[in-house]
Amino acid sequence: MNGNDSITLHYMPQTRAAGTRIILEELDAPYDLHVMNMKAGENREAGYLAINPLGKVPAIEHRGRLVTEQIAIAIYLGDLFPEAGLTPAVDDPDRGTYLRWLVYYAACFEPALMDKFRNVDPGPVTQSVYGTYDQMLDVLEGALSNGPYILGDRMSLADIQWGVALNWTMMFGMVPQRPRFVEYRDRIASRPSFAKVWTEDAAMAEKHAALAAAKA
Repeated sequence: MNGNDSITLHYMPQTRAAGTRIILEELDAPYDLHVMNMKAGENREAGYLAINPLGKVPAIEHRGRLVTEQIAIAIYLGDLFPEAGLTPAVDDPDRGTYLRWLVYYAACFEPALMDKFRNVDPGPVTQSVYGTYDQMLDVLEGALSNGPYILGDRMSLADIQWGVALNWTMMFGMVPQRPRFVEYRDRIASRPSFAKVWTEDAAMAEKHAALAAAKA
């Protein structure tokens, strides 16, 4: 990438987009933030809906192309910055495991979490994409028990994704604080990129709340 090849991250503080921003920080990637005030509904205005009709973040724009969906963005960015050493190459033996656990987040963890949160019955285990909520957590715990990182001794962007996910979900009691989850979350969340984004997000969210209240 050249010096002008910046990434635009469409962003709202204290949302899933925080994970994408932490990934950008970890990769030392050049990026700009397009910040929206969710409390004021700015992500539902026509300008952003033209970018993402669902009004969701994160979304990134790079080289005239749009990428949405958190895991797609993580894979895209990791491959864009191989020099950071946080993404196994296509021919690396760890590549399949890396992709497996990134996609497990979107395909199993989030659906199970939302069903649990909304008290939705996923139906028979044989028809559920994630089995049961407890099975989903057991599988995840097994994956996190192979070493300090999900690839064993090797850290990757999959760890950033899971560190963010476990930090938020355990904070709000949506995932139980199993010892392995806590240990893993604390290891990943102690990284400087997390502290930077959490601190700036808190200040940003406070400002947005005040602006929205003033307009109400």
